[in-house]
Amino acid sequence: MDKKTAVKELTGLQDTYCSDCFIKKHFRKGFGKKYAHSFCIQQCTVGEKIKEYGNALLKK
Repeated sequence: MDKKTAVKELTGLQDTYCSDCFIKKHFRKGFGKKYAHSFCIQQCTVGEKIKEYGNALLKK
């Protein structure tokens, strides 16, 4: 996968799923920004997919 395609995929995922995420808003309000971000990266399926794309970009 080339860099341009990966960035488009990442942007699409974030625009589709992350921009109005109710869970992220709930955790941010109740537990803080750090906790919400940690949840998104470690437990959310979309966050895990974004992490995979990021790791693929770093390997190149």
